[in-house]
Amino acid sequence: MKLDYTIRYVATNTYENETSGALWQFLVTPEDNDSQEMISSDFNNSLNIPVESSINGYDFQTYRINTRERFREIEFVAEFKLLKSVVNIFENVNQEFSEEEYEKLRSIEFRANHDVFLRDTELTNLPKEVSFQFDKTISLFQNLLNLNAWIKENFTFKTDVTGIDTDLNDILKNKQGVCQDFTHLFIAISKQFGIPSRYVSGYLHQGNGYFGDSQMHAWVECCLPDSGWIGFDPTNNLIAAENHIKVAHGKDYTDCPPLKGMVYSTGKNETEYTVKVTAQQQQQQ
Repeated sequence: MKLDYTIRYVATNTYENETSGALWQFLVTPEDNDSQEMISSDFNNSLNIPVESSINGYDFQTYRINTRERFREIEFVAEFKLLKSVVNIFENVNQEFSEEEYEKLRSIEFRANHDVFLRDTELTNLPKEVSFQFDKTISLFQNLLNLNAWIKENFTFKTDVTGIDTDLNDILKNKQGVCQDFTHLFIAISKQFGIPSRYVSGYLHQGNGYFGDSQMHAWVECCLPDSGWIGFDPTNNLIAAENHIKVAHGKDYTDCPPLKGMVYSTGKNETEYTVKVTAQQQQQQ
């Protein structure tokens, strides 16, 4: 079975004083992969400035806009249609304890192949010990399920208490934050145990009452020697599956923000985002 998704992303930028030029990069296009198939995509802006498409360093599609036009407000609208497969993740994961898998995890070859996602970053550096501990008598997968549940149980989803550069000291102290904060914490703990982990940016279908930002969602992908990359959503204590639509991944948020750029203007500015994700129908394969 497949879910037929429509995603509408809108960003409105307003400036106190007229701009004299701008450069933006948007990383908002869903990835085409084994579980999701892009049907159509459209990206435009209210000033009809030409849009270029390019590929970033992690091989994900970006939209780029470079203009010297003068303006005080501009709206960007992206709409995507895709099919998302409904897959039973548990059927493809090794759920049993395996000493051999632990040995593979510790091997030089495995660590070398995944080195980039084992490195600490400023946002995924664990400043102190946490109460969660890995249990070496159960499977790696079960340990990560336990970590997912531990974050959900011990931290509260709350908007407007953290920013994009909030470090884990504040998260551990206040035990509040949003999806990107809980994702950074999950990555930091799992990497300490030697599990390659990466930050995922994407969209969440919130129709089932899941927690997520009004813009884009974040979760984790961990690489297990016997199962490959598996997604975990600590904000909702879920395995990332048909409700999670991946856009990009990186070491942390700084590798895959949905929007970054430079605007030549003075005075205050304001950006408003809205994202609407709808599942229109189900199709039988």
